[in-house]
Amino acid sequence: MTAPPPPSEANQFLAEHVGLIRRSFRHWTGRELTPARMSDAEAARYLYTAPWALLSHDTQPDPLFNYANQTALGVFAMTWDEMTRCPSRLSAEADRREERAALLRDVAERGYSDGYRGIRIGRHGRRFVIEAATVWNLVDARDIYRGQAASFGHWRWL
Repeated sequence: MTAPPPPSEANQFLAEHVGLIRRSFRHWTGRELTPARMSDAEAARYLYTAPWALLSHDTQPDPLFNYANQTALGVFAMTWDEMTRCPSRLSAEADRREERAALLRDVAERGYSDGYRGIRIGRHGRRFVIEAATVWNLVDARDIYRGQAASFGHWRWL
């Protein structure tokens, strides 16, 4: 599978994918990720530059990240190309991957989880705690599973 291009004016900051993220968030949580009046293109630009992290991964057997906003790229110390070639499981250290997998299984069954706290690791081995994260399933208009997304606004370096 080819990595998506980086968000830009030319591709409306991946508005179609961001629309999926927004609608899925609303579907599961009943809340808005952005002001409801925003078009997907406006929301995509807004979310790409938001001061909190937003990421998603695809549906491959070993899911790859397929979206990360600028904050997430900075926290994980990756470029867009590095992030979208990275299996999402590698965001957790080896001894913490089962905990992460359990969270994702729970989200797959329930639709979303709020208030998650866990340790993650960036590209250079820098560890950090994410706090009050929301993780949710991505489902399209036909209710077909398209991956999972996560957002968090609080992290602390270890």
